Formats: sequence, C-alpha cells, structure tokens
Amino acid sequence: MRALVGEAFVDRRRLEQQARRLAWGGICYHFLEATIAVAAGLAAGSIALIGFGADSLIESLAGLIVLWLFTGARLGSSTAERRAQQLVAISFFALALYIGVESLRSLIGGHEPDASWIGIGLAAFTAPTMPLLAAWKRRVGRALNSSAAVKEASQTQLCAYLSIALLIGLGANALFGLWWMDPAAALFIAAVAVREGSRKLARRRLLRQLLSGRDGPPAAQAAEAGAG
Repeated sequence: MRALVGEAFVDRRRLEQQARRLAWGGICYHFLEATIAVAAGLAAGSIALIGFGADSLIESLAGLIVLWLFTGARLGSSTAERRAQQLVAISFFALALYIGVESLRSLIGGHEPDASWIGIGLAAFTAPTMPLLAAWKRRVGRALNSSAAVKEASQTQLCAYLSIALLIGLGANALFGLWWMDPAAALFIAAVAVREGSRKLARRRLLRQLLSGRDGPPAAQAAEAGAG
C-alpha cells in the first residue's frame, strides 16, 4: 500500500514538473510571437496582428499563473487553484475587450491596414502548432486534476483560433484588398474569448461550491469541473 502511495506521489511530482516545463516553453514562445506580431502590426496598421500579439502576451500571463500554482506551498492548494482559475478567466475578458474596442474603431473609422506578409507567415506557422501544444497541456492538466492548467491549455487553443482568423483576415487583405476582413476577424476572436471566459468563471463558481460542501457528491462533480 505504501509503495502504491509513494508511486502515485512520484507520478504527480513528475507531472507537475512537466506542467512547469510546458508553461516555461509556452511563455518563451509567446513572448517571441508577441514581439513579432506587435512590430508587424504597428508597421502595417493591422489591429488583427496587434490583437494577436496581445493574445500572445496573455498566453504568457496564463503560463506564469500555472507556474505560480505549481510552486512551493501552493502545490495542491484549493485556494490557489481557484485564484489561478479566476486570473486565467479574467485574461480572456481583457483580450476580448481590447480587440473588440480597437476593431470597432478600425471599422467605423475606415482604417485600411497594409498587407503584412510577415504576419501571414507567423499565422501560417502558429495555426497548426498551437493545437498540438494545447492538447499536450490539457493532457497533463487533466492528469493532475488541475482545472487551472486545463484552462491555460484552452487559452493556448484560443491562440490557434486567433491565428486561423488572422490568416484569413490578413490573406483577404493582401490578396483581394478586403481591408475590413482584418478587424472583422479580430471581432470574431473577441466573441470567442468572451464565451471562453464566461465558461471558465462558471466552472470556477462550481468548484468553489464543491469545496464548500454545498453541492452533491464532491468526487463526481469535481471531476466534471476539472475537465472544463
């Protein structure tokens, strides 16, 4: 029995180390991605590219939150888990607010961005790679039964959606002169971010109820909350 408990403890520590490595790798990649996207976006006047860079910075924030969660006394802490969930959810809303406001300003003002082939290349690279990273993060987060880690994976998946919308918007502008596709694509991603943030906050409230013992059987519902 002690051997089984010891093995489970070692497995969890191994998964926690893997979660930290994934978070650090994501932070470094997204910081580089943000630098390229914002620079290209400012040069081309593209709100979609600038928004993509902002998303990458939020991805870095989400990764730092996961590192914070799996460090020191916060390991296994339900209070830290709920706080991390809230911070990741708030980052969705921050992204949606920024992209939504700037996209509407571009559409109403008739601002036509220049073509950005650097942005197109960045989006074409990110679109197929982010789902792979998100799946890896989600698998580790579910193995740890950490909904914060799973939600951070969802934010990585959102980056993939944004890169696809970015590729469509930038491509339509560069190839066909459809400048309005740039802010329109960003508005679509803002709507997705609001939806994701709302779902994450709802699951945070569920977890808080479970931990306070006000709802039904904790084990089954906790598993459902952690799978979100």
